[in-house]
Amino acid sequence: MVEELVTAGVAVGCAGAVYAMAAARVVKQYERGVVLRLGRLQSAVRGPGLTMIVPGVDRLRKVNMQIVTMPVPAQDGITRDNVTVRVDAVIYFKVVDASEAVVQVEDYRFAVSQMAQTSLRSIIGKSDLDDLLSNREKLNQGLELMIDSPAIGWGVQIDRVEIKDVSLPETMKRSMARQAEADRERRARVINADAELQASKKLAQAAHEMADEPAALQLRLLQTVVAVAAEKNSTLVLPFPVELLRFLERAQPAPAAAVLPESGAANSEGGAPDAPGASKTGQD
Repeated sequence: MVEELVTAGVAVGCAGAVYAMAAARVVKQYERGVVLRLGRLQSAVRGPGLTMIVPGVDRLRKVNMQIVTMPVPAQDGITRDNVTVRVDAVIYFKVVDASEAVVQVEDYRFAVSQMAQTSLRSIIGKSDLDDLLSNREKLNQGLELMIDSPAIGWGVQIDRVEIKDVSLPETMKRSMARQAEADRERRARVINADAELQASKKLAQAAHEMADEPAALQLRLLQTVVAVAAEKNSTLVLPFPVELLRFLERAQPAPAAAVLPESGAANSEGGAPDAPGASKTGQD
């Protein structure tokens, strides 16, 4: 009798251990457990740790609550200004409601991926090429709103959407390069013309100042000579200034030949004696 009781107790213990092993489930910290009992959703979501279910009756589905990084495959499209581009992106999302993610959609990852591809093609068709290249922040926000609207009903929240790369045809790249080169050349010409205008104004002012002070032109000439002679690798031809010739002409004394007739004329007018030859002729 005792042996039968012991045997029964061992059997019950083994059965209990098997049942406990079959019923025990471990939910990780970043997961939540959704229980379906005979196909019906249980309202209580199992938190992290050890949890028990009814074997054969309950079915536990674990849902990852971490942020998922999903690349969006590159999509070919035509922009609003009729340019063919190829755009790829990346999307960051997470599950906020485990029950909705299990019940409302068959595979929320696949659903988010397809919605992201569709929204990306739609954004390409509504945008210009310049917006895709320089105004990505606004496009990212619009793309996030387009994906997040249906994802709310799936228990999924879109954290961020980023456009990674925009691929252009080679012909468009060459056209953009020529446009950028022409724009830079235009800016360079405008800058050079502006510099010439400012220089001409300053030269005109300098010319007026030198016209009032002729010596300033000579000083400027000497400064130019000093600047050129500093290199010591060229032959310097120095022009002789006309102002210097005029200065020397005014400073030079009168010639002797021009002085003698003037003195003779003065003696004749003042009653001075004439030359010896002239006096003899008068006596005769």
